[in-house]
Amino acid sequence: MANSSITDDLKIAFGEAILALQNTADGIPTVWVSRERVRDVLRHLKNAVERPYRMLYDLTAIDERVRMNRQGQPGSDFTIVYHLLSFDRNEDIRVKVPLAQASPSLPSITDTWPSANWYEREVWDLFGVRFDGHPHLSRILLPPTWSGHPLRKDHPARATEMGPFRMPEDRMDTEQQALRFRPEDWGMEGHADGTDLMFLNLGPQHPGTHGLLRIILQLDGEEIRDAVLDIGYHHRGAEKMAERQTWHTYIPYTDRVDYFGGVMNNLAYVLAVEKLAGIEVPDRVKVIRVMMAELFRIQSHLVWYGTFAQDVGSFSPVFYLFTDRERVFDIVEAVCGGRMHPAWFRIGGLAQDLPRGWDKLVKDFLSYLPPRLAEYDRIVMKNSIFRGRTRGVGAYTLEDAVEWGVTGPGLRACGMDWDFRKKRPYSGYENFEFDIPTAKNGDCYDRGVVRIEEIRQSLRIVEQCVKNMPEGPYKSDHPLATPPRKERTMQDIETLITHFLGVSWGPVVPMGEAFMGIEATKGNNGYYLVSDGDIHSYRTRIRTPSFPHLQMVPKIAKGLMIADLLAILGSIDFILADLDR
Repeated sequence: MANSSITDDLKIAFGEAILALQNTADGIPTVWVSRERVRDVLRHLKNAVERPYRMLYDLTAIDERVRMNRQGQPGSDFTIVYHLLSFDRNEDIRVKVPLAQASPSLPSITDTWPSANWYEREVWDLFGVRFDGHPHLSRILLPPTWSGHPLRKDHPARATEMGPFRMPEDRMDTEQQALRFRPEDWGMEGHADGTDLMFLNLGPQHPGTHGLLRIILQLDGEEIRDAVLDIGYHHRGAEKMAERQTWHTYIPYTDRVDYFGGVMNNLAYVLAVEKLAGIEVPDRVKVIRVMMAELFRIQSHLVWYGTFAQDVGSFSPVFYLFTDRERVFDIVEAVCGGRMHPAWFRIGGLAQDLPRGWDKLVKDFLSYLPPRLAEYDRIVMKNSIFRGRTRGVGAYTLEDAVEWGVTGPGLRACGMDWDFRKKRPYSGYENFEFDIPTAKNGDCYDRGVVRIEEIRQSLRIVEQCVKNMPEGPYKSDHPLATPPRKERTMQDIETLITHFLGVSWGPVVPMGEAFMGIEATKGNNGYYLVSDGDIHSYRTRIRTPSFPHLQMVPKIAKGLMIADLLAILGSIDFILADLDR
């Protein structure tokens, strides 16, 4: 079924409720729907159409009030954006709902997709849009005492635009009281079946949470009856920062989202900008990007491997695997100059070409790691205690995974061979031979099996990059490539001025909207960019895998023990900055 047929289907089924169709730079069918019928349209797309859109991939909002270029779009002060994914079609659809400033509200869809719960809370928190019928519409990334909605355009973007922060004693008391957990607010009781239940804070400082994450557990002895996640401790306003940074200077900020992903973060962002700007990069750029992205996938999985083993009580592997990770960073540092946060990809290309001797470093690593992986299989994955702690624990079905928005290894551990590098190749991935590892049980152990095999497949891809590295430039000659190429920089004043503006301000990206998602280290990571024809983004939405993955934790932890929860958290492989942005 072609893209146009789904929009035709909606117009026939819903008539005047379909307000407009919008052309976008990414080619995703984009449909404007009235707020009164949006629930019906979304349910139709999920359940009624042929080859339905089963996954709520993302849900966000745009403050349209100061946007200048909106040709052909219905008038709105705020726009709610639903992004749905159909695996059967291998297609997306974007549903938009216009809202007036006087009454920014619309019905909740938590009864259609359970994963909408956190997304709707985030939109309320950051934009002030209400979702009628939501079971617990409250702050999620910001403290409950926060005043205002930061992603509105009238909210300050810099600390210098606000008064100095003060914490007098009376305010400290208020803040501490606001952090108290009240079970009744979440529909929980302290007693059940004549038994006194206990509420336990796991975190926010706990080794198993790998950072600041608070999980309030409702316990019957050591059995988990229910759980509530308190997130946002790592929230830094990454999307708000994009509004004040230029397209080019925002690249280093992307490194800090999944801080184990390195240039993998850059890749999703620059591909989205290049799609907006119409930039095609040289073949050499594509292969170098793939090689560096796969090296970062390997080192990220190595960190996960060691810490997962540590979370269930095996202490030696984390030291071995962190040492192996340093070998990857030696390559990254030699190529990029930086290690964890190289910020090395550029709009239209790379910061510079590969240095002399890069291939020897990579070949040495390709020879070094495979026997080490075999040894780790023996001491971790074949260890009877490790298997006992992870097999059958934290399992979910393929249907559950799709319903909750799970992507990446977590989805493939349920038996679905879905990988964006194969299904929607980008950056030349269609030219590489590699397999999609899958498992069938969807439990902690199988999530580990998939990731470990992914390391081996990434080694295959990197080896092909070394053997088939094309010649050519490391940057596009497109006029919006940033920074521009330097061949004539010192030859005439006009070109020097252009170069100066390109470095300092960056390009003026044509007005439009585009989304680009990639197979990142933790799952599917994507950037939805809105350009108003300016030097910076009007709206940057970062769709991260950790957000939906952690939302599922209470569902899969119920009935298990506290120790099992630590195994679940380790198997998910989340990053808190990726979760909170």
